[in-house]
Amino acid sequence: MAKILNWIEVEKKVMDTELALFSPVDLKHILGVSEISIRFFLTRYVKKGAVVKLRNSLYALKSRLPSEWETANALYRPSYISLTFALAYYHMIPEAVYAVTSVTTQPTARFQTLGKEFRYHKIKIPAFTGYLPEKIGGKTALIADREKALVDYLYFVSRKTYEFNGRLDVSGLHKRKILRYAELFNNKGLNRLIEEIYA
Repeated sequence: MAKILNWIEVEKKVMDTELALFSPVDLKHILGVSEISIRFFLTRYVKKGAVVKLRNSLYALKSRLPSEWETANALYRPSYISLTFALAYYHMIPEAVYAVTSVTTQPTARFQTLGKEFRYHKIKIPAFTGYLPEKIGGKTALIADREKALVDYLYFVSRKTYEFNGRLDVSGLHKRKILRYAELFNNKGLNRLIEEIYA
């Protein structure tokens, strides 16, 4: 028989771990109970609205929802925030960006959760670099550095996934670093775009 878990006790234990997002396996370790108990618990409290299901095997407490940055990193792994969302964060484009954009080595994917759209674009494994942990709103998230966010974006512009933003501001960026990142893509269209920007 599955153990009936006490909500107050579970919420406190999850809060103590500081996990904003968790899987059934995480809960099993935290609570030391069977998989069946966890499954019953999650089904029950998702229905009650106390637990939010972000996607299969990924949950959050309604009382402590993760930031969009944490969600983006955890929703689809491996991934880091880049492209237009990172460019807006670095004030390299003037527009507000509503979809949280990331790159991944997994197939391209899109998720709608927590009232936000999360987009993931596939790049080759050698180009999956140039990101760092950044403290944003007291939480740590993986985001491309300025030069890598630009190169990732221009790569997808060259592939017609994104339109080129004419108000893109590349002042203060290191051209040598940009060229080094661009080499990882081995893409003529990308190289051409970089030449045009710095012409």
